[in-house]
Amino acid sequence: MTKKEIVKQISERIGLTQLKTKEIVQQTFDAIVDTLIEVGRIELRNFGVFEVKMRKPRKARNPRTGERVNVEAKKVVTFKPGKEMEDLVRKRGRVPGAKERVEAPAVNGTDGHVEARPAARGRKPAPAEAAR
Repeated sequence: MTKKEIVKQISERIGLTQLKTKEIVQQTFDAIVDTLIEVGRIELRNFGVFEVKMRKPRKARNPRTGERVNVEAKKVVTFKPGKEMEDLVRKRGRVPGAKERVEAPAVNGTDGHVEARPAARGRKPAPAEAAR
């Protein structure tokens, strides 16, 4: 979802113009960023906590060349969801791109009997399956 989609959804819910709603949404985001810069932490009840943390320096590897590189310490923003949000997402949330797996029925033998079988992800078919 994009900021534009959020603005549209909120403006429809509360009956404000998209222009005014966009201004409010942007001001909210700006206030969160300003608070993180000044205070380093913002807690939004029933939503979650944004916090600036210091990540330690570490040794890493350039995946293209395999060369070892030093990564300096840096500030990162973390987010820990609130209990209420986490519970709602667990109960009703969807995972983007995740599809429910639907198995194709397998025909067993020559009598046309159809039986569901588990998917054969990443394995070679057994000799009996390969002959079908």
